[in-house]
Amino acid sequence: MKARIWRKLHAEEAKRFDQAYALMDQHSGLSLADAFGMVQSGMTFEELKVRREKTQKKQAVKEARGSVTGDAVDQFIARLIEEKAELCVVLGERTFLDALTAVEPIAFQFERTARLEKLQVVVLARRALWEKVAPKLDRDPKLAQKPAPIIRQPERRPVSDPRAFIDRVGKTLTLHLRNGLRISETLRAAGPFDVLVGAEGEELFIPLHAIVKWEDPALVA
Repeated sequence: MKARIWRKLHAEEAKRFDQAYALMDQHSGLSLADAFGMVQSGMTFEELKVRREKTQKKQAVKEARGSVTGDAVDQFIARLIEEKAELCVVLGERTFLDALTAVEPIAFQFERTARLEKLQVVVLARRALWEKVAPKLDRDPKLAQKPAPIIRQPERRPVSDPRAFIDRVGKTLTLHLRNGLRISETLRAAGPFDVLVGAEGEELFIPLHAIVKWEDPALVA
């Protein structure tokens, strides 16, 4: 079929092609598929760039998590469940005592508290250890009064790439948590979503989503 006839039979589609090609002329590197997407959605080029960046960040976080094994952290959690250990569960604005009974992909199951979304947890530790450690910890007064909000999109969190911790296992790090706690301890293990810090047998479990920033004192001049 000749182009002239096709354009006459499919006038609306031909118009979209014209608009898409015009956009490709305006924006270097714009693919035909993306140009069509802009035409159909009414999206601007700037909005398309923002969407691209978001998609790329999501993919980068997914790849980073997939490159790190969670065995050490999983074994720690499994021991807590097996031992029926009494735990201090530190949240943004409160702490409660309970025993962990099971783990779901996005939640913990506790004996008395029942189901708790993992994003709520800032620190998990055996009760005796936390009662010994907690009074000695520094706090950011502003965050202690008003914790940083929970960010549900991993790509938007201050800390979401676990790979930065892998080479620092065995080193002392300072973790700044969203409820104001500042914990300076030896990094014991790192998994895709969490880290363990502290002495062997006295580990603190800290999810990456609870960390607002971290420092390696050895690199701070």
